[in-house]
Amino acid sequence: MRHKRVIPNRSFRVADQIQRDLAELIRELKDPRIGMATVNAVEVTPDYAHAKVFFSVLVGDPVETGEALNEAAGFLRNGLFKRLQIHTVPSLHFHYDRTIERAAELSALINKANATRALDDEAVPADSAEATTDLPPAKTESGE
Repeated sequence: MRHKRVIPNRSFRVADQIQRDLAELIRELKDPRIGMATVNAVEVTPDYAHAKVFFSVLVGDPVETGEALNEAAGFLRNGLFKRLQIHTVPSLHFHYDRTIERAAELSALINKANATRALDDEAVPADSAEATTDLPPAKTESGE
């Protein structure tokens, strides 16, 4: 019996090609619910039966866009079948990717923390200068 030749990183290369082709196919869709959707990543199962497609939306509702993309999954899969040179074209499952939103939220929190730290740093030297004048002289080791 012949063994299948294993090609390293093939699933990653297939996922990248699916991502590129889906981006083009999604731009051609006429559904008004699909705004400016971006395909962020694609994860393919080892048997190429299923693909998780992670997308983000610049303009529009992510829930409606997800519903529209999942409804158009058959059409998109057919388009992939015509473009890809693989035996099994995976069924597509679209998931909204909140990575960009989380990054923006974390960036805002970091900026806010830095701003409050800068205000605290400006206030501390003025207070510490006044506090040092009111302190009694420090004692030496001899106890004087």
